[in-house]
Parts: sequence; C-alpha cells; structure tokens
Amino acid sequence: MSISLLTVGAVMARRGLLALGPPHRQVSQLRSLHKWGFGLAGELRQAARRSPERVAVIDELRGPVTWAELLTRSEQVSDLLLDRGFRPGQRLGLLARNHVGAIEVMTGAAAVGIDLVLMNTGLSTGQLALVADQQELTALIHDDEFDGVVDDLPDTITVIRESDWVAELEAAPAPSNLTPPARGGRTIILTSGTTGTPKGAARKTPGGFGPLVSIIERIPLRAQDRILISAPIFHTWGYAAMQLSFALRATIVLQRRFDPQAAKDTLEAEQCHAMFAIPVMLQRLMELPPDPGGKDRRTNLRVVATSGSAYPHGFTRTFMDEYGDVLHNLYGSTEASWICIATPEDLRRDPDTAGTPPLGTVVRILDAENREVAPGETGRIFCGNDLVFDGYTSGSTKDFVDGLVSTGDMGHVKDGLFYVDGRDDDMIVSGGENVYPIEVESLLVEHPAVREVSVVGVPDPEFGQRLAAFVVLHDGATLSEDDVKAQVKAHRARHCVPREVHFLDELPRNATGKVLARELRASIT
Repeated sequence: MSISLLTVGAVMARRGLLALGPPHRQVSQLRSLHKWGFGLAGELRQAARRSPERVAVIDELRGPVTWAELLTRSEQVSDLLLDRGFRPGQRLGLLARNHVGAIEVMTGAAAVGIDLVLMNTGLSTGQLALVADQQELTALIHDDEFDGVVDDLPDTITVIRESDWVAELEAAPAPSNLTPPARGGRTIILTSGTTGTPKGAARKTPGGFGPLVSIIERIPLRAQDRILISAPIFHTWGYAAMQLSFALRATIVLQRRFDPQAAKDTLEAEQCHAMFAIPVMLQRLMELPPDPGGKDRRTNLRVVATSGSAYPHGFTRTFMDEYGDVLHNLYGSTEASWICIATPEDLRRDPDTAGTPPLGTVVRILDAENREVAPGETGRIFCGNDLVFDGYTSGSTKDFVDGLVSTGDMGHVKDGLFYVDGRDDDMIVSGGENVYPIEVESLLVEHPAVREVSVVGVPDPEFGQRLAAFVVLHDGATLSEDDVKAQVKAHRARHCVPREVHFLDELPRNATGKVLARELRASIT
C-alpha cells in the first residue's frame, strides 16, 4: 500500500509543492516537519515557516489571519491549556462551528499532547452528556450558541465558553518556546451516529507525504489555493480538508454555518479555487434561482470535493453542467479515511459510481467466507491504506480481513469502476426476496416532483420486513402515494414496491448531512 518516492516527488512537483522559495525558509520548513512530524502541529509550523505573511484563514467574523498569526495564537492556546492544568494524554472536548478559533484549539492542543475530541454540533443535551462521559472528557470548550446544550454535563467536566476563552487569549502574554511532547495530541472524531450513539475513532498521524499524495494525485488541489471549507471541520471530511490545506499552505475560507446563497457568493467574491462540501450542500446550491453570468464569476473554481453520502441518481451530471467538470466525490468513512474517489470523468461515465481506489489504497469485495467475488457480484467492501484506524476509543473495533477493514457497506465492481449498493445492514428480506433500499431511492428521485427521498426497511408481521418510502416534494409539486408505488412498479420488481409512502417537509439529517434512518423508522414503528 506504500507509494514510491518517485511517484511522491512527481505528484508534489505537479501540484506546486516543490516550487523554489527563499532557501532559509525552505530549510526552516523542513526542520519543522522533522521536529514536529506530519500532524496538525507540524503542518502548521511548516506552513508558517515557509509562508509567514500569506493568509492562512479568512474567517467571516475575524477576517484574514496569516500563517504567522495563526501559529502565534495556537502557541498561546497551548500555553493557556498548560496554565489551566491540562496535561498530555488528557481529553479535551471541542463543540464548535467552522471558525478560526476552532482551528487554534485543535492545533494548540495537539502541540502539547492533549487529545482533542471533536463533538458533533448536532448532539442533543443528553447525547452530549453521554458522549462526554464515554470519552472521559476533562473539559469542554464550546461556542456560546451551545450554552443550553452543555447543561447536563457533570461538574467533573470543566466547561469553557468561547467568549470567555477568547478573552483569556486576548490577555495572554507572548507564547513560550514550546518543544514537541513525547506523544503528540491525537484528534478523536466521532462516527456519524445515524444508527446509535456516536463512537470515537482516533485519527492516525501521517508518517510522511504518502497520504497527502494519495488525495492530490486524484483531486487536483495546488499549493496556495484558496479553499472554501463548508463541510463541518469537526467531522472526517471537513477535518481532512483542513489537513490538506495546511500541507498545501492554502488559504482556508470559513463560514460558521452553511448557507447556500452565502456559499455561492463567497465562491465568487473570494475567487476560490476549491470547495469542500457534503452532497446535500450541493443539492441546496442547485436549488438557488438562476444567476445570469454566474459561471463567468467562478472562473477560478477547479475543484468541488465532496464526501459523506450518496448523490441522487443523475445529480452529479446536472451539477457539472452548471459548474463545469470540477466535481470529485470521495467515498470514505471515519474508520477507513478514503476508500475510492470518483473524478469528473468517472461521474460523466456513470453518475452512480464511487470511482476507483487512489494511490496507496487497496479495496476488495468479499463474500461471506471472505473470498473475493467476481466482477458484477455484490459483496462486503473491505479497504486498507496508511490511515485505517486501530479501533474505537472504547476498545471495540470493526471486522478486519488480511489487514483490510470492513467499511460496513455492500458493493460491486463493474468495468473497472466501484459501486456502493448500500449498508450491509440496510438490505432487507421481504417475502423471501433481497432488496436494497438505495435502488428504490435512485428510481424515485428521478421523478420531477421529488426533491429528495429516503427508503428504509421496517418490521412486517406477514413479510418479515417491508419498505417504507419517505418523500419530500419540490415546492408546489403534487404526488400521491399511488403515484409513488406506480413509479416503482413500472421499473422494478414487485417486491421493491414500498408498502407505505409518507410525505415530509424535509428529511431528518445530522450535522454532517446524513439522513437519520432511525428517526424515520421510529416514526412508524
């Protein structure tokens, strides 16, 4: 799974990472990586040493922050954490939107060996208390807007509001001369928790340039790009976008909350070269009223990189017809990082494909006896790369076969492209027939009246399980339950027809855009 040094060098040169600069800064850059490693603390320092005056972050409230300023503030965070009594190995929670202050806490904690648990902003009060207990938090720093959410945390956890934390930092002295801890702080990311309580998975620290090259060889990001990160940075994809931006010395553009019109305006006003988002965000972008001349104002945009869930059938081509062939969709997971990447060429060829594995990644489709299936046959997806996790913080893990981790999905390979057929626990058996809800979803979303749809399996006393469809219509559109069933009956086998259809104003989603199937099931069982 390793990538040759020749390939690493070639890709880095092609993406502008080996461009010559002032010799003393290049030497300082390499020394920082050697001293601090390839985690957040090291990547921040290499960027600050090489390009101190360049803008690191454009924050919607604080404005532009240079790499030198970001490093100074991060070091002040490190000092303040130590002054408050935090010690290496302890766990600090962070409940925050996308803003530069969150990045300062992430990098400052990493530099002094404190493990940072990134809390999902969609957690309820009870869920937050449960996760905080499971992750054994010492303290929690949170944005002021979450004052009510932290009410149930036990007194043993120190709770720090963002405004109070910022005030302490503003009064802090110049940072001390930090040295790397014996063990760098780990970042613990929570799984999406769409089927239960989120679990913590510690991110591995890259051991070299291999993981970076794996992504930028397939997704054409370049050094010093300007990147709008709309995906939440508390979760895998937004966090990965931040890591990539550090390595590329790119300018990160942040907005606390995603708003489709604000995101579109920012892409144009800041002339962004790239955008990192989750699929539902692009769906909301495409629902905005037509903007005459909009394409002309997005001339710099080369990459729109997404991950997190499947697109409605045909959507990727529709998006690229408007924004150009810039869309790259990554199929991955918290546990396996990346698995496959679909390029614009892949998505033009088949909008439903997951693409192919990037450099340094191995993907196998296995049957129940862990044997590789033939092309076209469905099996369990297993993946291996340099950043596959070692297990959850609870001590549990996922299935491994020959060093490859189970993704929890079923899929197949056809004509060299990989496809995801659904979660391995999504398939239902209705009247003795196997059914994957995604094949019904893909059909229904093609109906012009349907904005979005989710199909789930629920218990049935006669058939064992039955399909239930939850449909959201476009404004002003009309559709009946019989119309939905007729659409499926005309194009799918009889056992694929939903037994019931529910019309909703919107689908329940978590903060990372994934549909909460458990809430849909609970509404009818």
